[in-house]
Amino acid sequence: MSKFYTYLARCNDGSLYTGYTVDLNEREAKHNEGKGARYTRVRLPVKIVYSEEFQTKSEAMKREYEIKCLSKKEKEGLVSGKIHCGGC
Repeated sequence: MSKFYTYLARCNDGSLYTGYTVDLNEREAKHNEGKGARYTRVRLPVKIVYSEEFQTKSEAMKREYEIKCLSKKEKEGLVSGKIHCGGC
């Protein structure tokens, strides 16, 4: 059974990109090959610094949206482990 992940990737400029995938290592590699999102292509290299695991694609996509609604400070809190935010 496949697992799905929502992740935060730290870009070279210090910004954070939010996405979802079924394979974190492969996704990080794709971003760094310039085959990822347009946002990350000009901010290489990127490193996945945070992830959450889900059983369904729908759950992962919902969480991706929730995280995208967070402020940069709240996203940094997720990365550092200081906060565990449940959504928008």
